[in-house]
This record gives sequence, structure tokens and C-alpha cells, in this order.
Amino acid sequence: MSTTERPRILVVGGGYVGLYAARRILKKMRYGEATVTVVDPRSYMTYQPFLPEAAAGSISPRHVVVPLRRVLPKAEVLTGRVTTIDQDRKVATIAPLVGESYELPFDYLVIAMGAVSRTFPIPGLAEQGIGMKGIEEAIGLRNHVLEQLDKADSTTDEEVRRKALTFVFVGGGFAGAETIGEVEDLARDAAKYYKNVKREDMRFILVDAADKILPEVGPKLGKYGKEHLEGRGVEVYLSTSMDSCVDGHVVLKNGLEVDSNTIVWTAGVKPNPALARFGLPLGPRGHVDCDATLQVTGTDYIWAAGDNAQVPDMVGRKAGNPNAWCPPNAQHALRQAKVLGDNVISGMRGFPQKEYSHANKGAVAGLGLHKGVAMIVMGKVKIKLKGRLAWYMHRGYHGMAMPTWNRKIRVFADWTLAMFLKREVVSLGAIESPREEFYEAAKPAPAAPAASKPEKAKAS
Repeated sequence: MSTTERPRILVVGGGYVGLYAARRILKKMRYGEATVTVVDPRSYMTYQPFLPEAAAGSISPRHVVVPLRRVLPKAEVLTGRVTTIDQDRKVATIAPLVGESYELPFDYLVIAMGAVSRTFPIPGLAEQGIGMKGIEEAIGLRNHVLEQLDKADSTTDEEVRRKALTFVFVGGGFAGAETIGEVEDLARDAAKYYKNVKREDMRFILVDAADKILPEVGPKLGKYGKEHLEGRGVEVYLSTSMDSCVDGHVVLKNGLEVDSNTIVWTAGVKPNPALARFGLPLGPRGHVDCDATLQVTGTDYIWAAGDNAQVPDMVGRKAGNPNAWCPPNAQHALRQAKVLGDNVISGMRGFPQKEYSHANKGAVAGLGLHKGVAMIVMGKVKIKLKGRLAWYMHRGYHGMAMPTWNRKIRVFADWTLAMFLKREVVSLGAIESPREEFYEAAKPAPAAPAASKPEKAKAS
């Protein structure tokens, strides 16, 4: 770590906002002006909009993540967690992956911790559920789905087979609809290689408490998305929720009961709960309360943006909605990060802060290979697209939004190769416990029972 007397800009979180804000600060900063320190439990940033495609095998998992140390060579990158922040002393407590916690002084603070899965106290969810917030979960879901097909193809027990081939997805927003669309594509392709498994044997279920799916693209495209998924054999249950899933026995509020080995939870996100320990002003839903300049309300040295921040939507407010807030999506996070980086530099130099203002450009969603919906906003005109053209818009937008040209090129290369090569349908489930086979080979063999000595024949 740096031992210089330069002021330290501490960036808590290495996700989308943390990465882009740190890059912006380093780009605008004069040589030796400050030390930029980024703290995150992972040494990489995950581009979450590509997780469904990584789960389906359309993109290599390594190409969905961006290594922080490679992209931020002029910054200090600490792999650990910020557990507490003492605002009076301007000191953060860092808990590294190994070793004891230590204090790190700072002069300027950026809160970019993002969000975590929003869950409810549903019996069995913690034990049975699979999230979709990290690349590890996407890889795990892919391996898990293919393992279920292996089980179903190899068993003669009809109950085991039915449970293996039933896939339940809870949450009909972007993450849920895109993931079920991609995974259904994967399973449909993989079934071609199994003698005893057909697509008709599988059951895909999408559940949402709202009365529509894909609310981000509007009611008409949401309705199209629902009808499209149903046309592919997906059962969509709206205005209902999951009551329990103990041991894979799923009970929905509408009375439906099924047994499933695969329960994917994508029912929204919430701000990182660690924010509650930082002594920052929080909004009603746990977000850090920010001004339009992205400065935390009541401070002049702390900024926040992205999924963990409550940022006023100045475009909406100027249009007459005094309660408009920026939605937690990649579109706003990218632009907020750049304004935040500029404002940190301005604050450090004593210059005025700039307000964040961005008009919504629309939304895009992929529902599997060559299938998608898109709503493009151009001023007061909304262009609605569906099918293959919308899918091209989805890939084009997110492909260009992927950080660094290194990762952009790798992602586009994956897509190009996929046009000529068939999808890989190999499960690498053993990757989650790679030492198991070696352990079985290396552990001492149990001692053989001592043989009893035969008694000597008695003389007759």
C-alpha cells in the first residue's frame, strides 16, 4: 500500500460504478495529485447484463469479468471488505481475505457497493435457491442444468426424472426473463444429444408477483415477451409468488405445487446491507441519499452512485415529477460514474460540482438466441422492436457498453464463433469441488481386519 502523504480517494466497491469512477479519476488527475484505492471482495468487475448469456454458454465466463488490477494499473486494489467507516476521523476499517483487519485513512470517499439479491424469508429458499448476481452463479446454473439432463437421461425412476426436468424461475424482470429464455435455449439444444430426454419432457415455470413481465420495456413489449415465452412452452404465472420450496417441493400462492431441483431466484435486488454500518443518510429502501451532484446529502467529501444510491432524476423532475429517481440499471450507472469521477476531481480542487442529468434512452432485453425486445427512446418518440432486430440491438448495445476494448473484442469473437460452431453442452459440475477426486485417491485406505489364526488341531 501507498505510504505517501498524498490525499487518498477511497473507492468502496469495484463494480460498474467503482471501476468507471476510478478510471475517470485517474484519467483526470494530475501526476501525484492523489492516491486512488479501490476495495472489493473480488479482484474483478462483473458485467451483469451478460450473465444470462454466460449461463447459456454463448459467452465465455472469463470474458464477462474485467480484472481490476489490469484495468487500473495506477490504483491500489485491495481485495477485502470495508466493514466500518469513521467519518469523524476519516478512517475505514478493511477486512482482507486473510489476516487481521486494519484501518485505512482517506480524504475523499466513493460509495459504489452495488446491490445484492433481494430475498424473503421463504422456507427452503436459502438451501435450494440459485441467484444470478455473479459469474460464479451463472457458471453454477449452467453446470447444474446440464447435470439435471444427465440425471434424467440415466435414471429409470420417473419421480427423480420429473424433478430433474422441472425448472422454476422466480422473478420476471430483466434478469428472470432473460435467464429463463437463455436457459430454455440451452436445454433445448442439449436435448438433441440425449436419447431419453426431449424438450417436451421438460417443464419451465416463470413466477412473478407483478401482473406483467419485463416492466422496463413497457406493457406492450412485456405482453409480447410473455406470449413469446409461452409459445416456447414456458408456463408464466403472474400476480403470484412462491410460498415455500423445502427440499425442492415448490408451493406457489396460486395453489400450484411441483417438485424441482432447479429454483432460480431473480426477484429483484436491494442495496448492499453493509451500508447501514457506515453512518450515511439512507433513503426509505436502504439506498444512500444523494444530491443531484452525486454527493451524499450533508457531506462535501463523500459521493455515491449506481445501485446503492438514491439519485434524483433531474430530467423527470424538470418534466413535473418531483419524486423522480434514477432507476438502478447499467445505463445510468455508466453515466453517473463519469460525472462522479469529474466531481471528485472538482471537489478535490475546490471547484463547483456538476449535476447528473440523463434522459432515458430506452431498454433492451434478449430472450435467447435471435429473440428479444427493445424500446428505443429518441426525444418524445419511442421505437418498439421485437424478435431478431431487437436481439441485434440488445447485443450491440451491451457489446459496446462492456468495459475495455480487450473484453469487447473477446465478447464479439465469442459471438462470431458461435455463428459457425455448435453450442457447447458439457457440464463441468466437478469444477465446484475440484479436489474431491484427488482426496479420494490420496486418503489412507481403511485398515484391513486382522485375520484370526486357525486353531491347532487337537491330538485325537
